[in-house]
Amino acid sequence: MTGHLLHNLILFGRLLRGLGLDVNPGRMIDLVHALGHIEIGRKPDFYHAARSLLVHRHEDEPLFDQAFEMFWRKPSEGGVTLEMGGLQVRPRFRRPLVTPPPLRPSDAKPPEDGEGQSPADQPPILQVTVTYSDREVLRHKDFAEMSGEELDAVRRLMTALVWQLGERRTRRRKPGKGRLLDLRRTVRKSLRYGGEVLEWARREPKYKPRPLVIVADISGSMERYTRLLLHFIYSLTAGLDQPVEAFVFSTRLTRITRQLHGREVEAALREVGQAVSDWSGGTRIGEALKAFNFDWGRRVLGHGAVVLFISDGWDRGDVDLLRREMARLQRTCHRLIWLNPLLGSPEYEPLTRGMQAALPYIDDFLPVHNLASLEDLARRLTDLDERRGIRARRTAIERRERTLINAETAEPR
Repeated sequence: MTGHLLHNLILFGRLLRGLGLDVNPGRMIDLVHALGHIEIGRKPDFYHAARSLLVHRHEDEPLFDQAFEMFWRKPSEGGVTLEMGGLQVRPRFRRPLVTPPPLRPSDAKPPEDGEGQSPADQPPILQVTVTYSDREVLRHKDFAEMSGEELDAVRRLMTALVWQLGERRTRRRKPGKGRLLDLRRTVRKSLRYGGEVLEWARREPKYKPRPLVIVADISGSMERYTRLLLHFIYSLTAGLDQPVEAFVFSTRLTRITRQLHGREVEAALREVGQAVSDWSGGTRIGEALKAFNFDWGRRVLGHGAVVLFISDGWDRGDVDLLRREMARLQRTCHRLIWLNPLLGSPEYEPLTRGMQAALPYIDDFLPVHNLASLEDLARRLTDLDERRGIRARRTAIERRERTLINAETAEPR
């Protein structure tokens, strides 16, 4: 798209940005692409396309409607002016005429009267400038270092993340273009033509999204991240079409799936706070894993489930129990992903005894300390394949080799 329309779209985006709407170059590019699929001459189509792509908050809708009506109306004779008085303050008598700013700032100054003041009959000029956006800074800032306002902004950005799990191949078939014949549908179609088989119906594999299970650590060592990670679990639960099973643990395991379902975020977090009795306590990962494997494993780990385990690895329990239960959990799920908020630090090394015991059984070891790490997790969940991660295959081979070596070197009794 070139010419005056693209120029006006850029001006309109700058105008909305100056009025406080969250309009960035990516959304303007999406609007340009969308205009290739609609009839620009029809005002409702162009209006609804621009509004759906450029407005993301309910309170910005009236502001956008007035700006759209004033910007895209037919220009008056003798110059291009916009009625901008109604955008910020409702006038009592009349709306002043405001000239939109050019793409490049002009060196010319408005004329002044003899006393150095602008004449009373001159319309005020609204200077539209591109304001600074801290979204990119928030994406890479650690959750533990954020202020209250930044945490609120990150919570709003979390709700905009798109979550989609990789699909698994089921044993069922559906009508399609596969290689297997569907004899029942073939016979049913042939009845329309007097019993003659004119077309062979076929079937293809059916795919479904994988179940997701989240087990999060809410012990004292995770206190700086706990509340924001609960917002993450809530947004993940609300953003997926399939059910998500959620658990939290400190010294004991608590299922919070029911508390997160079908409620507003603040109400859901209040329900979780009332259901959990061991906030910011000690950490016993092995005991919590054993309770999960024996009480809930058969119910929630079927059909190739993906498990997100969120913890920093600090453990006060039995290390051998942790090792056995991690091995059991990896065998019963399709993918075991450990999310560690400390992994985002360049100086971090997994030297705690809990992490040392769990690492051989982890498929993916990822950070979860900022918004960028959550975006990376969303991409990884979307691209899940049918096979396990490289880490699990490599460690399984190493364990098998160690077992053979120990068996060969063992002394006969």
